[in-house]
Amino acid sequence: MVTEVISSESVTEGHPDKVCDKVSDSILDACLKEDSTSRVACETAAKGNKIFVLGEITTNAKFDPEAVVRSAIKEIGYDDTAKGLDYKSCKVNVDLTKQSPDIAQGVNEEEGDFREQGAGDQGMMYGYATNETEELMPLPIVLAHRLTSRLTEVRKSGLLPYLRPDGKSQVAIEYVNGVPKRLKNVIIAAQHDNDVDMEKLRQDIKENVIKPVCGEYLDDNTDFFINATGKFVLGGPEADAGVTGRKIIVDTYGGVGRHGGGAFSGKDPSKVDRSAAYAARYIAKNIVAAGLADKCEVQLAYVIGVAEPTSIHVNTYGTGKVPDARLVKLTREVFPLRPAAIISHFELKRPIYAETAAYGHFGRNGFPWEKTDKAEELKEKALLLKEVIAP
Repeated sequence: MVTEVISSESVTEGHPDKVCDKVSDSILDACLKEDSTSRVACETAAKGNKIFVLGEITTNAKFDPEAVVRSAIKEIGYDDTAKGLDYKSCKVNVDLTKQSPDIAQGVNEEEGDFREQGAGDQGMMYGYATNETEELMPLPIVLAHRLTSRLTEVRKSGLLPYLRPDGKSQVAIEYVNGVPKRLKNVIIAAQHDNDVDMEKLRQDIKENVIKPVCGEYLDDNTDFFINATGKFVLGGPEADAGVTGRKIIVDTYGGVGRHGGGAFSGKDPSKVDRSAAYAARYIAKNIVAAGLADKCEVQLAYVIGVAEPTSIHVNTYGTGKVPDARLVKLTREVFPLRPAAIISHFELKRPIYAETAAYGHFGRNGFPWEKTDKAEELKEKALLLKEVIAP
């Protein structure tokens, strides 16, 4: 019997870095709403009651960036400087220029002598899936996201009205022979009003947040760490500066599987950091959904200005029902891999990105890269390969 423990964390939408992701993706959505061909690379930084928006944008959209920033902050719930940020009074600095023509020449499609849209950057993107949860995601990150989502839900609904927007979760799952069995510990850090009794807060969060989310994995030996250092009144950008793209493991698989290093938020889909990472998840998820592997990691690699991926790698960790090399072949046959094809298949030129900014880009219904509509085709083609490995 092999026992191991795997931990993953999540943060709420009010975490300083997630505030920045929300702002950057809201700017992106504002561009795409009016101009689907917008090129956007928008970064945000937050400190105290100040927001800094900077980057490169080429768009025909007409919008007020400052108004977009304030709306995003308001939606999160930062409406008082006592909470760490106030959408009404915060200072907003905007420094946005056009995309470099040196980059654009390799990314834009050309008419006349047609040249297909190339990748917006070089790099490696990873996708992952496992059959240990309904979402085909690792259980630790699923539970971590559910906890932070629940923290936001009980705050916004008024069930726990003393909570403030900032917060974090972390879980440690004990696996036996590769199967998740129990929660070893649960960690919650929740920002709160100044006059809250800490024991009441801990009890409230245990009963109204942790138990509804994690109940089936809790036992008498599970450890709880709720606001372990004591009070958490000072939060948001007042307590810690925030920056776009600084929660890439939270955004993906919680540390299970690998990561190519590229962040998502604020980038239009011509940037393969984003669109190819979505495609890699789509491929891995469909392979698992087809029953061709219990878990699967897909790596796609690109070079700027070139449409075709420079390499494809599939790793099923010995769980594959067909050889991994054959899954690479199937990937090339079945899935969109060129940037223009990925963008078209998922309809990525829509203003859908602010919704991705918190609680993970994967394992959530409604995102087109979460569909398993290629699973049956994969099954059929795998059978034609006649190299199915006996159980």
